[in-house]
Amino acid sequence: MSNQEKMSLKGKFHIEHYNKAGQLIGKYEVPNGIVDVGLNHILETEFNGGTPITAWYIGLVDNAGFSAFANADIMSSHAGWVETHTTYSQATRPEWTAGTAASRAITNAATVDFSMTATITVHGIFITSVNTKGGTTGTLWSTAAFASNVTANNGDTLKVTYTVSG
Repeated sequence: MSNQEKMSLKGKFHIEHYNKAGQLIGKYEVPNGIVDVGLNHILETEFNGGTPITAWYIGLVDNAGFSAFANADIMSSHAGWVETHTTYSQATRPEWTAGTAASRAITNAATVDFSMTATITVHGIFITSVNTKGGTTGTLWSTAAFASNVTANNGDTLKVTYTVSG
């Protein structure tokens, strides 16, 4: 019997969508792709003395102009998508604060909330190391597309939980 195991990192977003009256109007489970630069960062940090990133932030992907996510996407170059950064009230990208890892997974204890200030069709979601809305620096960790686009209206709230497991 071998004790060798294959390890595959994967992530999943769970989003609860509330209207301005506070009523739950949708739930979305969205598996993500971990981009090359994100996986390389983990390998470099854990096995080659690289510098850990101590804060991660979540952003929303606009449906307008969306064509594709790619493993080679980085924050300064992702030709297939753009961030929607003027449609929610937070001054910066909201922070994803991880809890303690257990049972081969880590997740945030409190939801990451987006308070929508305009109507937007959201195609997906991403995680990066810089909180600047619309910014193009930092390390991109992951991207994910909704199974079908989500229309978020002015006054809606998107509550996001993200889990990484291996």
